[in-house]
Amino acid sequence: MSVELTNEFGHIDIANDVVAQIAGGAAIECYGIVGMASKHQVRDGLTDILRKENFARGVLVRQDSEGENKNLHIDMYVIVSYGTKISEVAYQVQSKVKYTLDTTLGMAVNSVNVYVQGVRVAND
Repeated sequence: MSVELTNEFGHIDIANDVVAQIAGGAAIECYGIVGMASKHQVRDGLTDILRKENFARGVLVRQDSEGENKNLHIDMYVIVSYGTKISEVAYQVQSKVKYTLDTTLGMAVNSVNVYVQGVRVAND
């Protein structure tokens, strides 16, 4: 499945994996994020931190349409750093992902849901 955009120049299809890579890259830049986690912990392993090339496994991109509007929803599975305020880290991830997708792809994101899969001591 892909995200579809239509403008005055034509029709654009953007794969969900591309949106997930951009969202994962934006999230990993936020302070307090140790890494991305898999959305299927039981199948993929409980302690895996995803590398840059596997960010799409930790991000779920959903698109639903209500009338003419197409709503974009993103679910992110992250591991936060020990000693940080989880609510602030989640808020920063939501803000950064919305801003990055808006400026990079020109897409308005309706919701960014952050699921904290674990807490780890960050390796500096």
